[in-house]
Amino acid sequence: MTRPPPTTDTTPTTTAAPIWLIALCVSRFGASLAFMVHAGALPATLRAWGMSGGEAGAIQTAFNIGYAVSLVVSSWCADSLGAKRVFLWSSWASAAAGLAFALFARSPDSALWLFGLLGLTQGGTYAPSIMLVAQGVAANRRGAAVGWLLAAGSLGYFASIAVAAALSNAIGYEAAFVVCGVGPLLAALVVGPGLRHRPNRVIGARGLRLRDAFGFLADRRSILLTAGYTAHAWELLGMWAWLPAFLTATLATALTDTSGVNTNGAGSGGAVVSGLWIAGAIHLSGALSSLTMGHASDRLGRRAVLVAMGGLGAICSLAIGWMGALPVWLILPVAALYGFAALGDSPVLSTAMTEATPPDRLGAALAVRSILGFGAGGVAPLAVGLVLDHATPGSGWGWGFALLGVGGGLATLCAARLPPDRPSPSSFRS
Repeated sequence: MTRPPPTTDTTPTTTAAPIWLIALCVSRFGASLAFMVHAGALPATLRAWGMSGGEAGAIQTAFNIGYAVSLVVSSWCADSLGAKRVFLWSSWASAAAGLAFALFARSPDSALWLFGLLGLTQGGTYAPSIMLVAQGVAANRRGAAVGWLLAAGSLGYFASIAVAAALSNAIGYEAAFVVCGVGPLLAALVVGPGLRHRPNRVIGARGLRLRDAFGFLADRRSILLTAGYTAHAWELLGMWAWLPAFLTATLATALTDTSGVNTNGAGSGGAVVSGLWIAGAIHLSGALSSLTMGHASDRLGRRAVLVAMGGLGAICSLAIGWMGALPVWLILPVAALYGFAALGDSPVLSTAMTEATPPDRLGAALAVRSILGFGAGGVAPLAVGLVLDHATPGSGWGWGFALLGVGGGLATLCAARLPPDRPSPSSFRS
């Protein structure tokens, strides 16, 4: 038997973003500056350290594993210790790990351990921040607030790639590590004073039993949102892993003249420019979608936006892999639309989960969806890679991205089965 979403939110409606929310978004941007530094500086570190592809991939894998673990642990602890406390602890731990990576990562081995440590601290700055928004922003404006938070992260991802690529090419990877590595420190310095007057709400009971923590799954809406998030993560993380490679190959082909001479700007400089085009297409469009779709869900309802974004993402997944022979001016807009759609449901899924889950079980709910989402998202790049290895020549990209589209399709079906939730016009008038 299902129950209606909890109605414990008594936060007053305001039209202006409070200072603490602005500080939280600035903090999200700063923390994200270190998120993509390895990817942005990778061409330089491959040359400097003489790494193999496996060694380079292992460094990113260490970060991903640490990040997934920290998402689960921080979400779980936030119920019994308070989201604000866990968030601030994680912010300062991330600041220390970011500086350690910046100053001491000078070989594949040291980078693996230090980047893994950074991932182990970063997750605690994500899920607790969503819980802080849920505690402090009224439901009729919560989608927009979560959208701003995630958009700040996407802008940080783009800045991380852009700064790391530019500095490592012009000065050296050491400079890139230092500049991006201070991002989490600046985030901690900003958010501490910004959250000073926010209470640390401990809603869940200490010593929460495992059986009780999973009680939120008794609600049909929570099950559908968790399943939809898992399918969404499959498509999003698989797209993030493989779309840059697809676009790089496409740009390289397009910028090679008929005589076989590459005209993309003489070596590493041209690679930086291509990398920035790719990062912009993916992450800037993702930032735009977080900003707009969170607000749209406040006005149109969570279900309508989730269905639209899930369906659009599935269409892009099914189409883009077959577009390799088309002109770049056609492919890049589709890639930008893909980035927009694949990330557009992230703030809406998070917002809907805060509304479908009792406040004292929200951390546990976010922990469970992190396990399932990152589990699926971690397998997705491998699955696409296997398709690329075994597909017939010329069809690998098409079938690989189509496999990711299965996630978009399942996310759409889960969203379509949610109960209607379109708000009345009076609920969003200011």
